[in-house]
Amino acid sequence: MALSGSTDFEPNVTEFIEEAYERCGLELRTGYDLKTAKRSINLMLAEWANRGLNQWTIEQATQTVTEGTASYSLNTNVIDLLDMVVRRTVNSVDTDTNITRISRSEYINIPTKSQKGRPTQFFLDKLTTPAIKIWPAPENSTDILVFNKLVRMDDADTARNTMDMPFRFYPCFTAGLAYYLSVKRAPDKTQMLKEIYEEEFRRAADQDEDRASFRLKPSMRSSY
Repeated sequence: MALSGSTDFEPNVTEFIEEAYERCGLELRTGYDLKTAKRSINLMLAEWANRGLNQWTIEQATQTVTEGTASYSLNTNVIDLLDMVVRRTVNSVDTDTNITRISRSEYINIPTKSQKGRPTQFFLDKLTTPAIKIWPAPENSTDILVFNKLVRMDDADTARNTMDMPFRFYPCFTAGLAYYLSVKRAPDKTQMLKEIYEEEFRRAADQDEDRASFRLKPSMRSSY
């Protein structure tokens, strides 16, 4: 049996949209059809973020601290932080110490926010531009914060772009978009397409969860 030898199947945004319209029994014909579908895609990606973790949206990042500075801005695409350590290097040996996450009210009630020391607690301030607030304020400018951040997937901004997702989520993405479009264009098919979407999402999310142990995490070689 002859095999293709190809593993580069990667539909662009327009191809996903065409497939979704076809599942609704419709065709992509006008510029507005494309515009409303891209809007549905971006709303669906927001829904995915609300449903919880997706493996490919987790990134490890670092932030070198500045003595006495307790707040550090993050990129606006950051949704949440999963964990954090403070890394200190002495004689070329890295030592990582866990930093505990606290709530907004707990952070507000700290009476000595300017106190200096090795940070032991952090609060994620989810503003338009999210920021990490740590306590105590760093006692040097050499320690490094190492953390896993959950970031937004790229928007579907142009029709020729490909989507920021792994191959196994293609069926779920297509099924979800078909469901979203059916609400607006083919309500008689909405219930059927929703059931297909939920099944595909469950299958893809289960695969995502199975791979959780392979996430990058800060090294905990030595602590405390």
